[in-house]
Order: sequence, then structure tokens, then C-alpha cells
Amino acid sequence: MSRRKNSILEELLDIAKVLPWWIDFAIAIIAYFWLHSIAASEDVVVAQLGKIGELVSGQLFKTLAMVGQYLLPFVFLLGAVMSFLGRKKREHLLCETKQRGKQNALLDMSWREFEMLVGEVFRQRGFTVVELGGNGPDGGVDLVLKKGSETHLVQCKQWKAFKVGVEVVRELFGAMAAKGATSGYVVTSGVFTSDAKAFSDGRNIELIDGAKLTQLIQEVKSSNETVPKTAYEVKNAPICPKCGSVMVRRSARRGSNAGQAFLGCSQYPACRGTRPI
Repeated sequence: MSRRKNSILEELLDIAKVLPWWIDFAIAIIAYFWLHSIAASEDVVVAQLGKIGELVSGQLFKTLAMVGQYLLPFVFLLGAVMSFLGRKKREHLLCETKQRGKQNALLDMSWREFEMLVGEVFRQRGFTVVELGGNGPDGGVDLVLKKGSETHLVQCKQWKAFKVGVEVVRELFGAMAAKGATSGYVVTSGVFTSDAKAFSDGRNIELIDGAKLTQLIQEVKSSNETVPKTAYEVKNAPICPKCGSVMVRRSARRGSNAGQAFLGCSQYPACRGTRPI
């Protein structure tokens, strides 16, 4: 069960953490200047007795603005730092898992790291990701994905010894109906039962097992697969035998050579030239 929040500041910090850091920064700047303008405004003397209540409420709001002009920006600046560091942690987790290239890498992480990894995979595929988190490894819907006007729900199951059964898929289907989601995903580091697969057919629910998740991770383009930037690197980089472009280091994802490194054309998938290392 998630920890109960003690104050509105904790609620705001939780919101700030899931926003992009630059949005947090912008909110902090706007909040400061808006509240500062209120706090610095001149007091209005009300001569009419019937407007004393209006004067009291105005003074109360001004007092809150005097405190809030520092407190609210601080919360969102702190959220910006946490958002930035969290994003870097997710990118590092994805890169590290990709370099290991084995499904066992998914079993060596905590359920929270697994959710972060899955969220980053979807983020790299063009979704806006909201991590619900905080409810433990079996807390229902873990991620909410947005793309355009569509909403998609994700349930993560980092189970090391059990197959994911039909009950989990039914639970997600019920959440989709309740929230009006376009589709749903159940992601696991293991496998699904035949009943789970049968139930998902025709219900716009995609089941992603450990092997498929590992493949999706490998398909994410990482920074070390970009074309070399310096003149020295370009000059000394191997050339594609098919199109003459610079080649980069890649790893085979399937077949008898799965996991082995090779040189692939930087223009992939337009060009599929390869060379052994």
C-alpha cells in the first residue's frame, strides 16, 4: 500500500517529479513572479464596514503569497532536480540492460527498477509515460501511456519463478474499461500461461514476455550507435561495403549469432550492410 501523504507540498512534489524538468523550472519562475507581485502589492484601506470581510480575506491571501513566493518555487525546483536525475537513472538502466543483452538481466533488478526500465522503453518509442508506482510489485496499473489523444495502460510483473496467469490480464482489461483506455500492455520478465494468451486475443491487450522485452530493449537506439562525430573518427571508421557510409558497432539479436558483436551500416534500415569484427 502506498504511503499516505502528509501535506499538499508532498502532493505537489510528487507531481513535479513526473513532469519534465524544464516544465518544473518554468512553473517555479512563473509562480515566484506571480506570488511576489501579490505579496508586494500595497494594502488597500477599506472605509466601508461591510467590506471588512473582503479586507481580511485579501490580507490572508497576501500573507500566503508572501510565504508561497519562496516555498512553491522551491518545491518545483526540487522536483526539477529529481526529475532530471530520475530521467538519467532510467536512461542508464536501459543502457546497462541493453549492454548485458540477456533476459537474465531483467531478473537481477528490483520490481521498481523493472517498472522504470519498462517505462523508459515506452518513452523511447514515443509515448509520454506517467509512473503511478508506490503500490508495491502487485499494485495494479503501473504506467499510464499517452500518445496524442489516446491512453494506454501498462501492468508490470517482474516474476522470477511464476508464469503470469489470466487473472492479471483480466485485471488490466477491467482497468481499461473503467478508464476508457485504447489499449493495454502486460509486461513480464518471465512468460505467460496459455489461458492468459487466449484471453488477450481480440481484446487489444499486448502481452510482452521477457524474451520480447529484451528484443525491444535491443531495438532502442543508444548513443554509442550514432555516427562518429569527430573528423578523426570519421576518417578511421570502417566503411559499409554496400553504400560507403560509416559503420557502427552492433549486437546480433536473434539467430545462431545472437549476442555477438558485428559492424553494421549507420544508415540501417535503409542499408543492411554488415562486416564481422
